[in-house]
Amino acid sequence: MSHAIGVFAPRLTPAEGDQTDSGLALGRMGLTKVFNGDLEATGEGQMLTGTAPVGGIHVYVALERVVGVLHGRRGAFLLAHRGVMDPNGQTLSIEIVPGSGTGELTGISGVLGLRIADGVHHYDLAYSLPAD
Repeated sequence: MSHAIGVFAPRLTPAEGDQTDSGLALGRMGLTKVFNGDLEATGEGQMLTGTAPVGGIHVYVALERVVGVLHGRRGAFLLAHRGVMDPNGQTLSIEIVPGSGTGELTGISGVLGLRIADGVHHYDLAYSLPAD
């Protein structure tokens, strides 16, 4: 397993049409990112969010297309996100979608770890590629 580390700058753009029927809020956002470090790339995607009116419960799912250069290899792949936050804590899963790699990243698999420190988003992409 290889690791790519660095930082990224995210930007979320709320989409029109948030719904609050039945007291449960549903929302949609556009997602853009610029990755710097071992992964020099841009990410674009769509995020769906949900919030319960009491209890501090939030959930999101997203699909993101990442296009750029990973450790000198040019290509693209998809990331699938799922995050849940409730009073007991939070869980986050961001995985490379199997079979989504293109170009020199064909066959890539792995997971992306995320850490936010002092407002800066840090990533650690643990990945593997087929042998050349």
